[in-house]
Amino acid sequence: MKPVVITAAVIMTIILNSCNQPKKEDSSSKPVEFKFLLEQFADLKIMRYQVPGFESLDLKQKELIYYLSQAAISGRDIIFDQNGRYNLAIRRTMENIYSTYSGDKSSEEWKNFVVYLKRIWFSNGIYHHYGSEKFLPSFSQDYFMELVKNTDQSKFPVRPGQSVDQLIAELIPFIFDPNVLPKKVNLETGTDLVKTSAVNFYDGLSEEEVEGFYKGMAQPNPQEPLSFGINSKLVKENGKLMEKVWKIGGMYSSAIEKIVFWLNKATEVAENEQQKQWLEELISYYQTGDLKTWDKYNVLWVSDHISNVDVVNGFIENYEDPLGRKATWESVVDFKDIEATKRAETISANAQWFEDHSPVDPGFRKKQVKGVSAKVITVAQLGGDCYPSTPIGINLPNADWIRKEHGSKSVTMENITYAYDQAALGNGMLEEFAFTAEEQELAKKYGSLASNVHTDLHECLGHGSGQLLPGTSSEALKNYQSTLEEARADLFALYFIMDPKMVQLGVIPSEGSAKAEYNAYIRNGLITQLCRIERGKNIEEAHMRNRQLIAKWCFEHGKESNVIEFVKKENKTFIRINDYNKLRELFGKLLAEIQRIKSEGDFHAGQKLVEDYGVRVDQQLHKEVLERFKKLNVAPYGGFINPTFTLIENDGKVKEVKIDYPIDYATQMMEYSTNYSFLPTWN
Repeated sequence: MKPVVITAAVIMTIILNSCNQPKKEDSSSKPVEFKFLLEQFADLKIMRYQVPGFESLDLKQKELIYYLSQAAISGRDIIFDQNGRYNLAIRRTMENIYSTYSGDKSSEEWKNFVVYLKRIWFSNGIYHHYGSEKFLPSFSQDYFMELVKNTDQSKFPVRPGQSVDQLIAELIPFIFDPNVLPKKVNLETGTDLVKTSAVNFYDGLSEEEVEGFYKGMAQPNPQEPLSFGINSKLVKENGKLMEKVWKIGGMYSSAIEKIVFWLNKATEVAENEQQKQWLEELISYYQTGDLKTWDKYNVLWVSDHISNVDVVNGFIENYEDPLGRKATWESVVDFKDIEATKRAETISANAQWFEDHSPVDPGFRKKQVKGVSAKVITVAQLGGDCYPSTPIGINLPNADWIRKEHGSKSVTMENITYAYDQAALGNGMLEEFAFTAEEQELAKKYGSLASNVHTDLHECLGHGSGQLLPGTSSEALKNYQSTLEEARADLFALYFIMDPKMVQLGVIPSEGSAKAEYNAYIRNGLITQLCRIERGKNIEEAHMRNRQLIAKWCFEHGKESNVIEFVKKENKTFIRINDYNKLRELFGKLLAEIQRIKSEGDFHAGQKLVEDYGVRVDQQLHKEVLERFKKLNVAPYGGFINPTFTLIENDGKVKEVKIDYPIDYATQMMEYSTNYSFLPTWN
């Protein structure tokens, strides 16, 4: 997801074919159509995903999934606090109003209030989960004061000794003033990225102070560098910089204690000794906060190729830190899709061939690819930074030295991509933005497979490819690291999906699959992803910067041969790829350059590439895309309600684990806030 579990974002133009997955409500006695899309509000849609194959697991595996799922939900408050120091207070204030307000709940302003609260739940705070900007309420401050006045005063999250009026006065600027901490993560060059970002990783510090603190920390073993800062908040106390480590007995202790409680329960039903060992090491890490223990856990975890059930749980991805160092908390619980994994295993089994045939400088390639494993998974539960909005693929661990010496695990979340597909059927995106009927047919015929294969290549091989030169720091690219790493993995996937080797291996049936993916990727990078950006804004999010960088660079560098062109039809703008083979060559050239930048730690070249191609938006085209998209009445972002698992016990023994699929988003959010709020409001 980030440098990197890769949160490979769902491409807006993906149109998937039907998959052989059940379409029933499991809780119903009679077969009915499973409802994937539940509701839309603001720019968001709420969906459900199925967990096919869960009933076929043995009881021990089901019980394991239950415990790991409880651990996944137990860390929910952490991500809210990490995303901004006032998020928990604002969420709990709004939830109190939602639950106990005694006034009229039929007015438009009340409906606007509910939408605002739903957005807070979705984004784990008051900042857009993707664009990073603060979203403002669509109701007035006067109405908010009326809500507060007619709400149970005893349940507001006041500080010790603070009145409700004082609490509300403290919160109002963060809720209503667009100029108070307007961005969760600010990546604008020329600014102090720490001071101008609202994320709660630093307190009262400047970018220079943070950089100096970590630059002064000596690595005990430079060949196996520790991930300094990944699990702590950096603060200044009595004039001295110090870390508040996220561990039991440290910051976030009350939530981490609950996570560890459920992880301990999971060790009791582990599938095998190897799985039990890495679960115990993860527990030890949470107990101590020791970064050597974190690395030891990752080595054990990445070496486990036999367990069916798996979990990602921890402070892992650094996208939300403007300096690319601090990690947000997340969890994904899953089990292997045996049949679909055959495709991913074919790719991973040939990892050395792909590395040897990469278009990058041979000095930047791995001489020996170790431990690359890939599988297709069925997601059972999402948590933290992966909930409600989730990646569709993951590649871990993030430490370059572990990846080089011990390998990596890559997964494609096929039940998640299937849910996106089913929720998007008939939404009109393809018909509106694909230039020709042939392009549409390619998407309908190959789009599902092509997208999943792209994810396989991106996660399994892209992130695992290449190597740093001796002495190059993994933090050398600073705030551009995430964008460039995502671009590197995407380019690896794009370059190889059209290689004849893919057809020879039986991964794709024909070159048509590659063409479908090229069409979708360039169309998205140059046009359709613009529907996710507010009018007049530039691109902030790393994955979106990555996609425009690639598409725009290839457009500009292919102009002489007219590889890609913008065309007009009925006063609408489209893109057309005129030469797929030359486009592949351009993908290879850009991959070679970005690999060089990473391998050498060339910050200035990386900065120029991102700023020149990935940030600025064509405002006229943006206006057109927003107008066309608005007519479709489609929400550009999606997230999920989790299934619920219930232990069925008799005489103290687990007899079964029941799965249900809730249908109401607000109900699940309030249940989580009631039953899984373990952090104090003010940390």
